Amino acid sequence: SVRLAALMGIPSIFVYTHDSVFLGEDGPTHQPIEHLWSLRLIPNMTLFRPADGPEVAMAWAHAVQTTTGPTLIVLTRQKLEPLPHPADFDPQRVLRGAYVLDGYSEGEITIIATGSEVPLAVQTADLLRGEGRNVRVVSAPSLDLFDRQAQDYQDEVLGDRSKVVCIEAGRSDGWHKYVDRGALIVGIDRFGASAPYERIAEELGFTPEKVAERIRRWE
Repeated sequence: SVRLAALMGIPSIFVYTHDSVFLGEDGPTHQPIEHLWSLRLIPNMTLFRPADGPEVAMAWAHAVQTTTGPTLIVLTRQKLEPLPHPADFDPQRVLRGAYVLDGYSEGEITIIATGSEVPLAVQTADLLRGEGRNVRVVSAPSLDLFDRQAQDYQDEVLGDRSKVVCIEAGRSDGWHKYVDRGALIVGIDRFGASAPYERIAEELGFTPEKVAERIRRWE
């Protein structure tokens, strides 16, 4: 139905939930590690994986205004820490697909993440900043919209593409479109497991400490 809506240009809204291995005890049959990139590869549709309330709101705003094809909104199950938006945050930035978080715009390394992994990126950056490293953080709620931005904007957001860390709890393959081969991609290229989500995050390396350690080894 998603493919037909995209093919026919039907302005539909598809909402997905329970979007990653962090479903925990539901196990690998219910953990869609490959679905995000499978959906992003469909032409003429826009996928959002928002990280907080403002990003969800702008995903809905885009969806109800779009007249040429479907919008997919992919939501997480677990509770997330709010992103560090200032009081004057302009939510229109979300509709550029990816944007640098306020307070995290300076640094030689850029961490880019989507959805539930954006708070993880912020926590990892804070950990590394405590060690004296400068780290930028980019939230990418919609890579489809980011693809439609001018090259100058994409370069501004990503910075040095060999100094980028991508974090997403799913297949890592698609990130090579945005970064050099020397970049670090923290993804999951295997099926998940059945365990409490905190245990899964620890075992699969999706904690601030585990990601920070990978970055230290990679630098």
